[in-house]
Amino acid sequence: MSRYPILIASTRTGFSAHVPDLPGCVAAGRTLGETKRLMAKAIEMHLAAMREDGDEIPEPSRVELVDVA
Repeated sequence: MSRYPILIASTRTGFSAHVPDLPGCVAAGRTLGETKRLMAKAIEMHLAAMREDGDEIPEPSRVELVDVA
C-alpha cells in the first residue's frame, strides 16, 4: 500500500483535489469527506491504468509542513 499526498482546494461548490505525483489524477466533491473518498478511488484507477499501460509507477513524494509566522 502506498500513500500519495494530495492537494485540496475550496471551490464555489465544494472542494477539488489533485495528486502532484500523478499528473491528471483529479477529483472534486461537495464535501471534504466526499472529495477524499473520490480522490482515493481516482488514485486507484489512475495507478491501475498506468500498470495496464506498462508505465512506471512513481514513488510518493515526501511531504513536510512548514510553520510560518
